[in-house]
Amino acid sequence: MEFSNWTTAQEFIFSAFPCSWGDSVICFIPLLFIYAFIIVGNLVIITVVQRNAHLHTPMYFFISALSFLEIWYTTATIPKMLSSLLSERRSITLNGCVLQMYFFHSTGISEVCLLTAMAFDRYLAICSPLHYPTIMTPRLCAQLTLGCCACGFLTPLPEIAWISTLPFCGSNRLEHIFCDFLPVLRLACTDTHTIVMIQVVDIVHAVEIITAVILIFMSYVGIVAVILRIRSAEGRRKAFSTCVSHLTVFLLFFGSVALMYLRFSATYSLFWDTAIALAFAVLSPFFNPIIYSLRNKEIKEAIKKHIGQASILIHTSRNLT
Repeated sequence: MEFSNWTTAQEFIFSAFPCSWGDSVICFIPLLFIYAFIIVGNLVIITVVQRNAHLHTPMYFFISALSFLEIWYTTATIPKMLSSLLSERRSITLNGCVLQMYFFHSTGISEVCLLTAMAFDRYLAICSPLHYPTIMTPRLCAQLTLGCCACGFLTPLPEIAWISTLPFCGSNRLEHIFCDFLPVLRLACTDTHTIVMIQVVDIVHAVEIITAVILIFMSYVGIVAVILRIRSAEGRRKAFSTCVSHLTVFLLFFGSVALMYLRFSATYSLFWDTAIALAFAVLSPFFNPIIYSLRNKEIKEAIKKHIGQASILIHTSRNLT
């Protein structure tokens, strides 16, 4: 493709999707189910937390905030994946690609910050239980959540602004299933400046991830130290059970994110690039509602109560008619 034609077209073609119609449909059906489950599951968690007064605590406030972010995090990429699977021309405009990168990374970074805040919340609850209610007030919870979102939506702006100014020439085939920094940067007209900036982007991502991991790790070191000093086995089990869901989500999300963004000069095959991207963009959000509902007794009981109330209302309305 000529440079002049490419600068006029200004679009990318996703080349990581299956080529045959049959394979595309096979991928489309489970992905549609997963996306629907993510939306419904997170909306259920948000609704249950809002409608039950005994769940109006900092931990559940952060869980509902995380569920809200998960909805937008997945909406930034999965609907476009679904449309691409059923489309003959799997294209996205340059502006659409830039917007997708921005919202995907801004919500993702907000989640990283929120998971760090949740670790801080668990640390205070277990290590300073007497001071916890006076420290972790509703106002502080709101401030931490807003701070996480501000950090998330401001941090990727310089990278996005820089990428939007780059000239793209040569191939417009994007070897990925959604727009991400490195696959897009590989299509830019390569020069020394671009190569240096790719390395800078790698370092920025590494600092973000490692900082969050260190803060969460330090929180859990303090938590484990306190739990080990609890004399009764039941007390230790109860204290640790409040952290299991958060720790599971943290390991699942950060594990796949680290594989993708802490690679530096290492390169993976297209298959492994796609598999890792699916892990943190699709599978991790899919498991989060399951983890927070099935492994949380209070949320499970609240869901059962609302299902029971709904069943009674349906049964009553049928009898009246």
